[in-house]
Amino acid sequence: MKAVTLRADWKPREGYVLGRRDVEGRRTYLGSQIWHSPKVEVVEKDVPKIGPTEVLIEVKACGICGSDVHMAQTDEEGYMLYPGLTALPVTLGHEFAGVVVEAGELAFNKRTNRPFEVGEPVCAEEMLWCGSCQPCADGYPNHCERLEEIGFTCDGGFAQYLKIDAKYCWSLEPLRDVYSEDDIFLAGSLVEPTCVAYNAVIERGGGIRPGDNVVIIGGGPIGLAAVAILKRAGAACVILSEPSASRARLGLSLGGHPHNQSSEGDGLGASFGDY
Repeated sequence: MKAVTLRADWKPREGYVLGRRDVEGRRTYLGSQIWHSPKVEVVEKDVPKIGPTEVLIEVKACGICGSDVHMAQTDEEGYMLYPGLTALPVTLGHEFAGVVVEAGELAFNKRTNRPFEVGEPVCAEEMLWCGSCQPCADGYPNHCERLEEIGFTCDGGFAQYLKIDAKYCWSLEPLRDVYSEDDIFLAGSLVEPTCVAYNAVIERGGGIRPGDNVVIIGGGPIGLAAVAILKRAGAACVILSEPSASRARLGLSLGGHPHNQSSEGDGLGASFGDY
């Protein structure tokens, strides 16, 4: 199968000292300090072989994240712009959805509490947490001491197939009443970035009380997802400060009205420039 893969040269910046969890020549928690001359290639790879707790997913949709772009971009010295956890070479893509085409005998579906069946539409978590370390026990799996990341340290969704442990998979079957056959996968590919916004404004940001007014600075994909989440959480007025007219209009399309036209205080405001 063809896969979009990122390669780069292992070339630590002068004076940079590897961390205790870095692996010489392969893996680092500070990609922008290590990887030089990144290059995106389309290569041939074997279809992955799954283990007893894993599923093989045929990818139907995969978003392009800003992280994917920054991993291929460089600074003036030729170092990767992306600053985070990376292990190269790797197949990119972590905002994906697809169909289970093979499942191990111990690959259980949370929806049914039975092994996954072929044909189940799914999306998956991007962060692969161990469940055994202190951060995982404290409820912060994104701080996992043994963290792996789909599309960053493990092969991701810019390929026809990928494998993943079933515990990270979530069925999209409940969405069939809302989305058509193709759109269900587009919706599934948006689960990961929407969860990023949810974690920011609800889990880590503390959420809101129904009736609160909210200002969001920036209407990129995460900001727009935050608009939808906070409206759903009961915000009376969500003001999106966004200089791009097209992105501001997207914010307005999420169900509200311009704040300067709403006498009820229940609209969504969008500025076409910074406040």
